[in-house]
Amino acid sequence: MIRFFLSALYISWLTLFAPELHAQPEQHTLGELWPVVEKHYPGIGAKISAMDAAKFGERAVRSDRLPQVKAQAQNTYATYEGSAGAFFPQPGFFNVSGAADVPEGSSSMAPNSFGSATVEWELFSFGRLHKRNEAASARYRKRVSEKEAYILHLKKVLSERYISLLYNDARLNLAVKNTERLDDIRHITSGLSAAGIRPAADSLLASSSYVQSRGEYDRWSGYRKAALIRLLELYPGDTVDYGASSRRFSDPAGNHFNGENTVDQAHPALSVLNRQSEYYALSGKAQKRASLPSLRLIGGYAYRGTGIASSGTISSKWRDGFSNTADNILVGIGITWNITGLHSNRLKGESLFKAAESTKLLRLEHEQAMQAGLSASRAEVLQQYERLQKTSLAVKQSQEAYGMYLARYKTGLIALSELLQIRSLLEQAEGNHIEASRDYWMLLAYEAELTADFDFLFNNL
Repeated sequence: MIRFFLSALYISWLTLFAPELHAQPEQHTLGELWPVVEKHYPGIGAKISAMDAAKFGERAVRSDRLPQVKAQAQNTYATYEGSAGAFFPQPGFFNVSGAADVPEGSSSMAPNSFGSATVEWELFSFGRLHKRNEAASARYRKRVSEKEAYILHLKKVLSERYISLLYNDARLNLAVKNTERLDDIRHITSGLSAAGIRPAADSLLASSSYVQSRGEYDRWSGYRKAALIRLLELYPGDTVDYGASSRRFSDPAGNHFNGENTVDQAHPALSVLNRQSEYYALSGKAQKRASLPSLRLIGGYAYRGTGIASSGTISSKWRDGFSNTADNILVGIGITWNITGLHSNRLKGESLFKAAESTKLLRLEHEQAMQAGLSASRAEVLQQYERLQKTSLAVKQSQEAYGMYLARYKTGLIALSELLQIRSLLEQAEGNHIEASRDYWMLLAYEAELTADFDFLFNNL
């Protein structure tokens, strides 16, 4: 009966708690972190807003081709000395109605009402508006390239911070291993000293080494926390589970080599400079064409009311300002040419052309630097991968040697100083392997930015 009760209790416990025991926490690989960063990081949103602003600017420049319509309305009290006639005042100028001969004894003030609408359409500008439109489009394309270059650089920043976190975590784990080894040595030495096999000084030396290892643990614990904080500046979460990546960090699945050893001409960093040069060149052409005249079609309609009647009677009453109306229209064609702008616009255009030439040369310099960096990186990656294989073998051999020397120390065949020296060599070999792993992945991140291809890094770390 008791056995049956215990069996039922065990089955119930498995039913309730087994799913929780087997549930695995979510692990974040580098490739899984990036889509979240891309969606939420405000820097990308700022670049998208800059693109939108450039797009609105492009549409605003295109709207300059449309007829420009202006309207105004006025209602004033004013003196009326003047001569007969009609005119179309621009906004900001006020209209008054007056007569050449003022009847004696008339009011010195007369109300006025005026409204007008004018349309001005630039029919021909010798290509100035067309070049301005092209420059605005080039500016938008430049913003698009800047966004792509920013995203590429952000991928590198994310990769470097993730690699830094994995490196500090690996060093912290190494500090834990060293602390455990020294703790074992401390207990063994304490027992041997108590038995009179080893001097008491050995116990103090072992304890001192153990305390130092605890200090190293505190050091790398702080570094790991700092690296996690820097990563979380990019990733919108409270923490990151990098357990799966930690295993691949020190033991890469395979090397990454391909036949491509040249920088792509469509690389975002080069595209930004191309677009910048294009924008300067088109702006220079538009600036030079601003010196040429423009042909415009002009039309307008004006309505005027005044307190001065055709008989010469003058009223100062406000409502009479809407009487004695007159309607006028105009239509015509005119040419406008800013003669004094010929020299200044030419100089401004030449300045923009020189800026375009400077940007082209800067783009060539940048391409050469990127090409040299890519070639150097390929050579370093190859040697770094070979270094990884050797440091991995060195770690295995050092671990086996340490186990043998520890057994000899337990039997009293070697001194504590010899064992601590062997342990130090093991720690050095393990540290070298971690350093080689970090250098290898950092080189891959640098190469990925130069080739604009982070697929290998995101899929293997």
